[in-house]
Amino acid sequence: MNTIQLKNIKIYAFHGCLPEEEKIGSDYIVNLSVKANLDKASKSDELTDTVDYVLLQKIVAEQMAIRSKLLEHVGKRIIDKILLEVSQVNYIKIMVAKVNPPIDGDVELVSVTLTKKR
Repeated sequence: MNTIQLKNIKIYAFHGCLPEEEKIGSDYIVNLSVKANLDKASKSDELTDTVDYVLLQKIVAEQMAIRSKLLEHVGKRIIDKILLEVSQVNYIKIMVAKVNPPIDGDVELVSVTLTKKR
């Protein structure tokens, strides 16, 4: 199994349980790691034989644009959509982080990490 990673995808979105989070929004960072067999692509040099990271980023952006109360919920949606649309992917690990969360204290970010095997 081989790995493709997208690191520090920066997205502005409107997730959270507080009403002001829905109105104001916040910065988010997403890290995505997928495992797939990339042997064919390494020999053919053809995009159709690999996992297209442009498509992965597009799925992340589309799902992050749909409001969720919980980071866990948006993370699961991203995982489910990738497994639905990208048949080569056998394993996904995703970290979704809210930068400067609205909590009492000096916290740089909060994050959740989810994994799933096909």
